[in-house]
This record gives sequence, C-alpha cells and structure tokens, in this order.
Amino acid sequence: MPYDKRFGGWAFILGVVIALVAGLASAGLDAISAGYVTLALVVLGLVVGFLNIGEKEVKDFLIAAIALILVGTANLSAIPVLGSYLAAMVLNISAFVATAALVVDLKAVLNLSS
Repeated sequence: MPYDKRFGGWAFILGVVIALVAGLASAGLDAISAGYVTLALVVLGLVVGFLNIGEKEVKDFLIAAIALILVGTANLSAIPVLGSYLAAMVLNISAFVATAALVVDLKAVLNLSS
C-alpha cells in the first residue's frame, strides 16, 4: 500500500474517532474547544479528500457523504438521554466528511473539465 494511502487511512480513522469522542464530550466543551475540534476535523477531511478517494470511488463517496449530511438534519436531539450526544457526533462527522466531499467534488469537476 502506498505511503499516502496509509496516511490518508489513518487520517480517516483519526477523524472519525475525534468526531465521536468530541460528540460524547460535547456537554463539557466550551465554544473555543469546539472550534478547535471542528478545525481539526476540517484539516483531516482535507487530507482524506486529497489522499483517500480515487476516481473509481468518487460517485460512491459523494452519495455516502450526501446521505450522512442528510442524517444530520434529523432531530436526533429529541431522543431522550442520548439524543444530544448523537446529534453532536453526527454534526462532527458531517463537518469531517463534508470537507472531504468538497475536495473530492472539486477534483471530479476538474477531471470532467479537462
């Protein structure tokens, strides 16, 4: 496996773990800490978008990203006890995946235009 694919794979795993842990800790995070978490997720999303998704995976990745972002629109916080944590986790994962999707989308548009 090429080095950049391994690095991108670790970036993906790290992004998901940070999103889940930050979602679980969302009640204890202040606005500044939450901003740094989002910044880390955006940077990792850029890495994943540039390194992980090849031309063959573009369509599947973008469809999955759209589905995940739509899940974020559900009223998960209405679920008793766990809802606010689930909503925070999905919001964090959406920030991570949406950034990767932006990069993949731009790469796909460039490939189509050339």
